Amino acid sequence: MNTKFKSGFCAIIGMPNVGKSTLLNAIAGQKIAIISDKPQTTRNRILAVHSTPTEQIIFTDTPGIHDPHNKLGEYMVRIANESMRDTDVVVFVVDASKGIRDKEREIAQNIDKLGRPCILVINKIDLVKKEDLLPMIADFSSMNDFEAIIPISAKSNDGVDRLMNIITDYLEEGPMFYDEDMVTDQPERAIAAEIIREKMLWLLDKEVPHGIAIEISGMKEKGKVTEIHATINCEKKTHKGIIIGKNGEMLKKIGSMARADIEKMLGKKVYLELWVKVKSDWRNSDYLIKNFGYKDDDSI
Repeated sequence: MNTKFKSGFCAIIGMPNVGKSTLLNAIAGQKIAIISDKPQTTRNRILAVHSTPTEQIIFTDTPGIHDPHNKLGEYMVRIANESMRDTDVVVFVVDASKGIRDKEREIAQNIDKLGRPCILVINKIDLVKKEDLLPMIADFSSMNDFEAIIPISAKSNDGVDRLMNIITDYLEEGPMFYDEDMVTDQPERAIAAEIIREKMLWLLDKEVPHGIAIEISGMKEKGKVTEIHATINCEKKTHKGIIIGKNGEMLKKIGSMARADIEKMLGKKVYLELWVKVKSDWRNSDYLIKNFGYKDDDSI
């Protein structure tokens, strides 16, 4: 008996720092989206392709939905909202350890208006007691007629297989949109830039890492080594000093940690050179936001 091939698009949405990127990486089976404990880590829509002999699901990890305070924030929220409209299935991720927040009630209502199948994923269940989940599930059930409510721990891959099976139930018969060996639409230089930014999110405090944009000015092969030249753009001179650190120690640490991850991604040695420049208030500049790679794109 021939099995019909199913395919479709699935948007992963939710507030900042609920584990959307961790879930995307778990689905992909490798790191394609950066992760940190700071909100608004993801800035662009990131695509991951999950292919089997019977299905292909194209997932999009979106920026966290929040109340924006600058033009970059407005762009991030717009990308997230567009992804909800241009999809077959919505996966709404919430953080079990945070309880239910007002913004999540608002998101649940907005999803209901879209008329798309929506699966609620309650993530980070390893951080809460099992008995605390039941009232949360009941409360969310009253907000929206979710197709399913799935408790998971994306970090430990607990419940992810069940989620995948339920998503497949809502896919239609369709074509293979991408080559079966494709995992993400992100080019290597874009992933390299995000890895550098991830290390800065982990190493730097307060508002400094949120005002950073990475430009890869050069990436070329030299024998058995990939040579990468990158510029770290920050918003203030004081931030530049913090990024460089005393005797350049912080910049060296950022470079060392980023190089190790980029080498894992590329499977070869990397020479990474970093510069730091000040671009004042770039997050409110339409030109610089686009120049740093945050561009509206009507296609998934």
